[in-house]
Order: sequence, then C-alpha cells, then structure tokens
Amino acid sequence: MSRPNIVFVMSDDHAAHAISAYGNGTRSTVNNTPHLDRLAQEGVRMDATYCTNSICSPSRASILTGTYSHVNGVASIWTEIDYRVPTIAEVLQDAGYQTALFGKWHLGEQPESAPRNFDAWRVFPGQGAYVDPLMIGPDGAETVPGYATDIVTDQSIDWIRQRDTERPFLLLVHHKAPHRPWVPDEKHKHLYPVGSIPEPSTLFDDHSTRSQAVRGVHMSVADDLAAEELNEKLPDELRGPENREARMRWKYQRYLRDYLQCVQSIDDNVGRLLDVLDEEGLSENTVVVYTSDQGFFLGDHGWFDKRLMFDESLQMPMLIRWPSVIPAGSTCDDMVTNVDFAATFLEMAGLDAASALPTSQGRSFLPLLRGEEVPDWPDAVYYRYWEHDDPIHHAPAHYGVRTKDYKLIHYYGAGLGVPGSSDRLFESEWELYDLQKDPAELTNVADDPAYAETRAALTTRLTELQAHYADLPYEGPSTPAPSWSWADNKALSQVATYLKNLPERGQA
Repeated sequence: MSRPNIVFVMSDDHAAHAISAYGNGTRSTVNNTPHLDRLAQEGVRMDATYCTNSICSPSRASILTGTYSHVNGVASIWTEIDYRVPTIAEVLQDAGYQTALFGKWHLGEQPESAPRNFDAWRVFPGQGAYVDPLMIGPDGAETVPGYATDIVTDQSIDWIRQRDTERPFLLLVHHKAPHRPWVPDEKHKHLYPVGSIPEPSTLFDDHSTRSQAVRGVHMSVADDLAAEELNEKLPDELRGPENREARMRWKYQRYLRDYLQCVQSIDDNVGRLLDVLDEEGLSENTVVVYTSDQGFFLGDHGWFDKRLMFDESLQMPMLIRWPSVIPAGSTCDDMVTNVDFAATFLEMAGLDAASALPTSQGRSFLPLLRGEEVPDWPDAVYYRYWEHDDPIHHAPAHYGVRTKDYKLIHYYGAGLGVPGSSDRLFESEWELYDLQKDPAELTNVADDPAYAETRAALTTRLTELQAHYADLPYEGPSTPAPSWSWADNKALSQVATYLKNLPERGQA
C-alpha cells in the first residue's frame, strides 16, 4: 500500500463532551454532530486521550514536536516555538510529503516563529477573528471575507484539489472555533435556544474539598464570565451575591448556546472536507484525525476555560478514520497523550519514529488503532501546567499523574520565570481523586487516612514519570528555574496589552 495522506483537523477548546459520538454521559451536552460522528462510525473513537499542558500554545507545540513543554520551550501562551526542536512537518517534508497548514497557529508572530516546513500556509495572527479575519501567509497579510471556519475549510479544499497527485500529503486544518469570544455564523444562530440546554450535574459544585489554589481561580461562569462576551446585558435583578444561582443559570444557557453554535460550524465543515476526500478518491488511503488542542469546562464545576487537571479540561477528543487499517466503529480506552501524536503519524507514514524524530518523548499508538493488544502500554499519564497565577484566570502551576483509577495533583505554587506567571508563591497543596468511586472528581481524598497507601504509590509513580521525561520536580524556592530562552520583554509586553482589554473580574 502506498504511503497514506494525513489530514489533521484540530479545533480550539472543543470539549469531548460536546461531541455526540461521545455519548450521553454525565458530562455530555445536548448537541448533535453528525459529521464528527461519522468519523467515529467509520474509524475509532479514542476515549482516553489527554493533553500534557491544557492551554493552546503548549499543546500545539507538543503535537508538532512530540515533546513536553520543558523540552520544546512553549510553556505558556506568551511563548514562541523553539525551532531547534524538529517538527513532524519538517520530518515528513524531508521524506517527500507535501505539507500545508491553514488556520490557527498561535506559536508566535515574529518572522523567526512563523510556520516552517510547509509548502503552503496561511494563518491567523494570534487568536484571529471569527468574521472577515486577517490572515498571514508567506506572501503577506490580507483580510479574507467570510466566516473563519468556512474560510479555513475552503483554503484546505482548494489546496487538496491543486496538490501534486503523485505525492502523499500532510494537511493541518486548524480551526479557531470554538474559542472565546464565541461568535457563531448566521446560519446556526437559531440552534440551542436558551432554556433547552441541560445543566451539568456539577454546575453548583461548592469546591469545599478543593485546595485553596483551585478555589482562587477566576473561571466561574456566574462571576468571571462577562455578559458582554455573551452579547447580552445582564438583567439588574441578577446582580449581587444573593442572586448568584440565578445568574449562573442565566449565563450558562447563553454561554452554551453560543459555544455549541460555533461547534456546529466545525461539524458542517468536517462534513465538507470528508465529501471532498470522497470526490477526489482519497478516502481509502487518507488518515483523517479530528481533535482539539485540549478540553474545556462547559459549566462543569461551575467553570469555563481549561488549564486545570480535571478531566473536562484534560481530555482531548480524538476520532481517527483510516479505512484500510482501522476497524470501523471501534473504540480505544488505552491512555495516550498529545506527545504521542507525532510518533504515531510518522509510523503511519512508514517511518521509524525513533530515528526520524529522535527528540520525541512519545510513543506510537498505531498498534492500538489496529486493535492490537500492547502488554507494556503505559498505565499512567504525566501532566504539567506551568503558567502559574496567570493574570487572567489565576490558575496555579501544578503537575500530576492520572491512572485509570486515580488522579494525584500537586499544586506546587511557583512561576519559575514562565512568561505570564506571577512571582507570588503559594502554599504547597495536594489533591487526590478516586475516579472509580468519584468520576465527577468532587471529593479530594488526599488527606484521608484510608487513601494513604494509594497516595504514597501515586507519589512514587509521579516521581518515576518526571524522571522518565527529564522534568525536574519543584522542591521549594531554591528550585532552579528552567532557562526559558524566549522569556523577554516582548512576551511580558503582550501580557500587559492583553490585560488592558480584559473585562474586570465579576463585570456583568
């Protein structure tokens, strides 16, 4: 069989529980995504895919390089990719693949951080706009009329039709949606009317057993999500602490309405892309991957945004279709991470990942996709969020380990010089969740004597994983800060500029 094409479709902040193929579990929403569901029906639904740093730029860098943030240098959204670490685009281009990228980049806007090793590319500066977005390419910048999700798909389809038909290709289709602020296209604005969207069971989580660091995050739908972002004025009778429950429900319905309407455009455009692959006779030997750069809180625990290690934020959706290799309608519950993507794509292309991308810290999960048993497959994943006490959401730096049954998190409370982090030191805190008894992660049992042995075993496992990935644990204020080569005044200036335009906390 000839080398397959790889079409990698990635949205931004699309939670797995906002895809109908993931079922109607406790975290599922009411939306309908038939074209994404088609990928699951014709391929595999990955049920345990996790990001290693739940924020946009770091996840994107890990996907491209197959490395953790401390290796590729992208620890926060205020950082730029370090091209001393090779990418899958570089390796596949050298191997004869055509390469193209359209949509969101978010790995730096300076000339030295522009996309490399792509035969064709056109990307949004920064987050980009939903309507009539500015796009930058090798030939300059232009405003493109239309809706961003349609535009990215149009550009991808045009490139497919104009490609060299004698060579395989890697196509990255990177959508802005459903990133905030949520601006749906006109044809979807009738969907998911206010009052029709089920509330998650944890919407009114009181966080009573959480660490103080987590209780301090600014991610509350009721208190931190500005009504301006929902394009409506908050009624006066919903203001004030005594009206918090009603305000939560009011904002939740409008938040999910706008979010799910943006998702609907993603689904439509995935359908368009699949139709073109059929028309071009490419479907049988083309790997189609759909994912998001991380998960997202959809009112779960009363929150929006991501960053924290709870599953709604940690889990990435992943649907993969490759008709000639992957059994249709299959599922996989083995744990994989975004660091594993690069090695997997290279093996799909017939390359030995270990030699083709020697810097990779991931492992190919292609055998799992074939339905094979892999006895020594890892039984735990390692996670680290670096952007401590960020100026927007004030999420604490932390690392942890997730197994099938448990999750252990250490909020170590220091910024270590990462751009976007504060220099405040927090008290060291731990959380432990029994995922079998408490799948919603409501009760922290870190200090429960009944879990002392479990905590000790997980602490050992965490130390082993840090050693495996060569990531230094935090051991107090004397812990040496990593040498972030990109930590310059430019990054800090970007933080200050962003903050000037941010609504005040609690603003209606």
